[in-house]
Amino acid sequence: MGSSRPHDFRITTYPCRVYSGKDALGNLPAEVKRHRAKRAFIICGRSVSRKTDLIERMRALLGEAFAGLYDEMGKDTPMPDVLAARDGARAAGADLLIAVGAGSVVQGTRIVAILLAEKGDPEELCTQYPEDGRAAISPKLMAPKLPIINVLTAATSAQNRGGSPMKADGHDHRLEYFDPKTRPVALFWDSDALLTAPASMMRSTAAAIYWRAVMNMGYAPGSAAPMADMNRRQVFELVTQALPALQDAAEGTVDVAPRIDLCIATFLNNREVDDGGGRVRHWPGRVVYAYAAALFNLHEEVGQGEANAVFNGSALRHFGSREPEAMCNMAAALGVWKPGDPVAEAPLRAADEMERRFAAMGMPTRISQLNIPRSSLAVILENSMKNFNSDPKREFLREQPLMQKALEAAW
Repeated sequence: MGSSRPHDFRITTYPCRVYSGKDALGNLPAEVKRHRAKRAFIICGRSVSRKTDLIERMRALLGEAFAGLYDEMGKDTPMPDVLAARDGARAAGADLLIAVGAGSVVQGTRIVAILLAEKGDPEELCTQYPEDGRAAISPKLMAPKLPIINVLTAATSAQNRGGSPMKADGHDHRLEYFDPKTRPVALFWDSDALLTAPASMMRSTAAAIYWRAVMNMGYAPGSAAPMADMNRRQVFELVTQALPALQDAAEGTVDVAPRIDLCIATFLNNREVDDGGGRVRHWPGRVVYAYAAALFNLHEEVGQGEANAVFNGSALRHFGSREPEAMCNMAAALGVWKPGDPVAEAPLRAADEMERRFAAMGMPTRISQLNIPRSSLAVILENSMKNFNSDPKREFLREQPLMQKALEAAW
């Protein structure tokens, strides 16, 4: 009997060591030495350096190899913070960068590596998106980059990627940078480091990871390369199993296992393209991505998990009918649809089930629960129209009435 799996694919691997579990950070000195570094510069946020002993622990481990610290990296990677970190690393004579934190810090450290190595203005080095809708232009950043080590305090899809966004004043979208040479040489999922993140942060992180895992289950069985197929299914299973434990954590029970599982899930999810799979890009997923990015860029107090949760149901109900096979696959993975059930019911059942699960996690499912003004909807809609990652062919422009209707229904 022949296999239904595609056998024409390409796999790209990148060298990266992963240290996980209890006392994983004990391997940090050897990892720094492996790269012949003598001036390791740490970048983190205020909470990590001032509310935990993690940085002091790392300074003690690094000893004379500790070159300095920048601990002011803010949410969504603001340009002034990135530039200050760059200047600090340059003044310290850094020959290796260590990011300690989650998404914003990890992304900011990659941009720091780019700005240390490349000549030119930050706005010239970022990806350019022509207004006429032509394909994006990513400048070739050829200069060698400092090695980067990421020490996570929470799971993040940013952990082993080569792209990074940065928030800049005067722009209605984030500046984006891509350089595969900024992928980390090592990842640390240290138990004590991961336990420094508060339960509220973990819920938001888990919601964002869970949302992506469900969206990725919308692919057609047999359409993905074998490794990508296995990754998607494993990620969905890992995150689904981690949710109850993370909910318990909010009630006072702290277990590092689900936090490490989320790190594994995001690592595997990022390997999808490397392992021969294409991005799962159906209408509901694209719309939520655009809405959510516009929301948390406008209101920095809103996390990505909350943003995904409040838009998800409305996007599925308004755009799901355009992707019947994807919606059936997603609803089937959620256990609310089976072959023979009405196809039109699939996106509606998926929307209801995901809202139920988000609510059980303590996540909002309507924009009005975020305590932001309703007037923000107009700005969110406008900026969603300019999200080139979710809408490279500028299809949202002709769908603006429905985009507005779905946005208002999410209120």
